[in-house]
Amino acid sequence: MRRGTLYLFGLVVTALVALGLVVLSSASGANGVRLHGDPLYFMKRQFIFLGAGLLIAAATAAFDYRRWRDNWMLAVVFYGVIFALLWCVFGFKAINGSHRWIPIGPVRLQPSEFAKLATVILVSVFVDKAGWRVELFKRGALFPIIFIGLMAFPVILEPDFGSTMVIVLVGLLVMFLAGVRILHLCSFGIIGFAFLGYRVFTNANRMARILAFLGVNPETAEGGAAVSDAAAKAAAYQAKMALVAIQRGDIFGVGLGQSMQKQLYLPEAHTDFIFAVGAEEMGLVFSVAVVALFVMFFVLSVIIALKSQDRFGRFLAMGMAFIIFFQAIFNLGVVCEALPTKGMALPFFSYGGTNMISAFFAAGTILSVGIRAATGERRAIRR
Repeated sequence: MRRGTLYLFGLVVTALVALGLVVLSSASGANGVRLHGDPLYFMKRQFIFLGAGLLIAAATAAFDYRRWRDNWMLAVVFYGVIFALLWCVFGFKAINGSHRWIPIGPVRLQPSEFAKLATVILVSVFVDKAGWRVELFKRGALFPIIFIGLMAFPVILEPDFGSTMVIVLVGLLVMFLAGVRILHLCSFGIIGFAFLGYRVFTNANRMARILAFLGVNPETAEGGAAVSDAAAKAAAYQAKMALVAIQRGDIFGVGLGQSMQKQLYLPEAHTDFIFAVGAEEMGLVFSVAVVALFVMFFVLSVIIALKSQDRFGRFLAMGMAFIIFFQAIFNLGVVCEALPTKGMALPFFSYGGTNMISAFFAAGTILSVGIRAATGERRAIRR
């Protein structure tokens, strides 16, 4: 592998982080004053999270990814720790109706972000060790599905439907890459998403968001959970304000720091809807640049994965890349009202420590695969 690919990958991640900081510096000011009396409150903390993320990225890039496979108990322990933390969240007070966080001093840990990473690692280890036996039902499909289901179950109970969807999809992706039979994948996939659909249908808040997206009056909706008109209006309001921000931005934006929607009109302006603020202030130019950067991130990750010297590296790099890319595309779809409103952070942009660290963990793991591929090729040439 050419080192230029790894350097370009690093530059793309750097550009995403830098652009994210620029937008956050503007988007977080109003909420910083309203909630903490300090316009720089969220920026100060984000720099701390960024520092922690950079350390994680450096550590995971230096860490030989093959150790996850060769010392498979390491992957099992990591999976087990995250699984235990997912259940610990229910011991703490719910926030906005969900049990997703574990308060640790001044910060809140969100284990579901790490659950995505642990799923990729353990499923990749298992299907790689299975070898040709992945075509068998029990070894190739049943056991990996159990790993995926065990991790997804407490997440959907929180409830966190977005993270559950990512865990299931990324697990199925790794299984597909390993050569698991399509029939087995489709069978379990249908069962899993049927259960997910049932949970959504019986959840008033989620149904309100879907009805708002479809433009259905909740008072005339039949079946499912009892959906309040207020919940539906709140869901529609968020999407509407995001579209107003994007429309105001036009091609070149209204100017950095000049967003009106961030002035408490747009809920979660510094987290889930940060893209809308950037689009308002820097226009279509910003929007195209963000999409292009995430596409480059994914394409470069695929190239690194394909150059890996072993199957395990391919599974790991593709899985980690999918986590970042899927969340980015889903977030942009929600902000542009192409998808129902769902709280999902924009990687490298949204405020938050856990999602920042998990994104850097994924990027560092992809680099680890690429570095070992480049080192292996140089050794082969010398021989």
